[in-house]
Amino acid sequence: MYRKTYAVIDSEKLKRNTKEIIKKYSKYNYYIAVVKNNAYHHGIKIVNDLIEAGINYLAVSSLEEALDIRKINNEIPILVLEPISLEFIDDCQMNAITLMIENLEELKKLNEKKLTYPQKVHLKIDSGMNRLGFKERTEIKEAVKIIETNEKIVLEGLFTHFATSGRNDSYYDQQLATFKELTKDMHLKDIPIIHIDRSLTFVSHKKPSFVTGVRLGIVLFGFNGSIKPTKNIKGKLSNLKRQFVLKRNHISESILENHLKLETAFSLYSTVMSIRTVKKGEIVGYNGFYKAKKEERVATLPIGYADGVTKEFQNVAINGKKYKIINDAMDMLSVLVDESVKIDDKVEIFGETISIKEVTTKLNINSYHLFNLISNRVPRIHKDKEKEIEIKY
Repeated sequence: MYRKTYAVIDSEKLKRNTKEIIKKYSKYNYYIAVVKNNAYHHGIKIVNDLIEAGINYLAVSSLEEALDIRKINNEIPILVLEPISLEFIDDCQMNAITLMIENLEELKKLNEKKLTYPQKVHLKIDSGMNRLGFKERTEIKEAVKIIETNEKIVLEGLFTHFATSGRNDSYYDQQLATFKELTKDMHLKDIPIIHIDRSLTFVSHKKPSFVTGVRLGIVLFGFNGSIKPTKNIKGKLSNLKRQFVLKRNHISESILENHLKLETAFSLYSTVMSIRTVKKGEIVGYNGFYKAKKEERVATLPIGYADGVTKEFQNVAINGKKYKIINDAMDMLSVLVDESVKIDDKVEIFGETISIKEVTTKLNINSYHLFNLISNRVPRIHKDKEKEIEIKY
């Protein structure tokens, strides 16, 4: 690491999160970790930590992502959640990649292929998201018949994706009802993996009896989606209003507080590389956006918007104290500091002093977006107890 700007990914925290989830929600047979987009920018290396902690299936968004995982793990089953062009079926076969099938024509084309090995597939049901999946019961019935007549196509799974959490709306209930209606002709007990829930929905609703798997995404990385009810008058009135809305709109009861004890495993750091005194009236950085109001001390950090960090982050922390960001550039931030700050001091962008929640609130984004902001030019330091390994992407 040359630039001394880096992210730390704490593997032990990820393992504890995984074990905590599996312990509390123990009625599933399959715990499917969604590790798309470089494991939410935590780095693909962490998949082996998740597997060690109990994950027994992975899901990604593309064949490229699946093949990246195969470089470090040859055994874990991998489902690709988006369609794969069948011109690459040999790559899927050679690397034991599970296909998502989302329409009848796609299945018919697969049925015409001369497959070398049994090919596992999961049928995607469009229960209301309206992006991918079967929407007609007759087509699903025909798809099952095609699979039953081809010994090389194995129907391993069936799934859908919920558009809303269903905590305060009826759309979750509608989608669940649609899924049941569309799969009425299927023998669900004969399908090994049925997974319908994602991170927020599985903690918000009881597991349907026919479900055997769950897709775990952001929850693995420390975000439980729990809402703790407030006990003051305002909180009680809010709860009464919610109960009225649920009853009026015939919305099934959901769970707000889940008591999962999870930790965020991603923290971001840089270093003070320069300090200078700026006189009153002098500008700092591009375009004269900041003009010194008095003689001030300004530190320059080797991190900027090319790394995903801008002046909208507002503050950094140095030695446990917060300091204001006054300007940004592609590769550098300017920060107002005091006499206690020295060159080579470690700078926290977010971590223990500045939480991820604090940053996302300032930026008005969620944690998904924050992780995606931090570009892959920032090295990831994978920390496993006392051992640290630098991974570049």
